[in-house]
Amino acid sequence: MDSNLFSPAVKNINEIILLLEKQYPGALGTSLDHRDAFQLLVATILAAQSTDKLVNKITPGLFKKYKGPPDFADADPGELEQDIRTTGFFRNKAKNIMGAARALIEDFNGKVPGNMEDLVSLPGVGRKTANVVLGDCFGKAVIIVDTHMKRISHHIGLTLNTNPDKIEFDLKKIVPDAKQTVFSHKIVAHGRNICIARRPKCTICPILKYCRYGQENFEPYFKGIN
Repeated sequence: MDSNLFSPAVKNINEIILLLEKQYPGALGTSLDHRDAFQLLVATILAAQSTDKLVNKITPGLFKKYKGPPDFADADPGELEQDIRTTGFFRNKAKNIMGAARALIEDFNGKVPGNMEDLVSLPGVGRKTANVVLGDCFGKAVIIVDTHMKRISHHIGLTLNTNPDKIEFDLKKIVPDAKQTVFSHKIVAHGRNICIARRPKCTICPILKYCRYGQENFEPYFKGIN
């Protein structure tokens, strides 16, 4: 594992998880609105290079118009592109959603599979999207490496990797199985509320004393809380 095994964060991962659970008790799942695994699959594809908030604005109407895989599979490409235009990269997303819907019908009886191998065989579905679906809809232990997890896990010293797949495998070896999915969601909440990319609020961070970034950039304050 390419990770700093002696970092405070690695040694105190259970304490970090506990502190994040106390800080964000409501962060129990994805913030993408959905009613079933297929809707979450589509919403997660749409959320790439976009925001959950923006995706949630269009999915109520989208899922009313396209009720399941058959509707998306038979959609007019140009019309679907316009329906999802505001999420960005709409042409590629429309192509992937339609392709995934067709693959589900042809290969999986129209049902979203509950395993990584089958999910990543779908157009537009990588490990991150698959893990979102597996964690929230199938109750699997997963590490979801989005932009927040990538940034924060590196900041606090859980991994030295920058490749999302390698980060996932590093964290799978550090975070207890029973806590992996909830840890992923707590990290997202932390990234949105305190560990913000361009303006982190380190002085009010509940896990600052375990954070490599905090040590380097807020040393006076850091010394004061130890």
